[in-house]
Amino acid sequence: MRFMVIVKASKDSEAGVLPTKEILAEMGKFNEELAKAGVLLAAEGLQASSTGARVRFSGQKRTVIDGPFAETKELVAGFWLWQVKSKQEAIDWLKRAPFDSGTEVEIRQVFEPEDFGCNLTPELREQEERLRPQVAGKR
Repeated sequence: MRFMVIVKASKDSEAGVLPTKEILAEMGKFNEELAKAGVLLAAEGLQASSTGARVRFSGQKRTVIDGPFAETKELVAGFWLWQVKSKQEAIDWLKRAPFDSGTEVEIRQVFEPEDFGCNLTPELREQEERLRPQVAGKR
């Protein structure tokens, strides 16, 4: 099972305040533990929403909205992608993360091909299987 672990933005992250050396070292140590356990698939921090954009779709119309965006609590500051055996295992790992009070982190399971049942036709499944190595090879 794969889970996306979503770190919510804060006033500091949206203001562009970078983590201290100590926080980076603690997070690096935690990420090493995840990697050694075979859990970590990806881990990235995101820049403030002021550097981002949103695209709103309405029929054929596309509207671009430049950041920053309101409602900091609804924004994402970073994420991990983990491979674990269960949601409980993801929760157990997350409880060990070096966060302080006020940090909110969300865990969401990633869809796997079998979750789509017969809607994922053999042709679409083949296309998906062809793309995965191409995407993985770009790292």
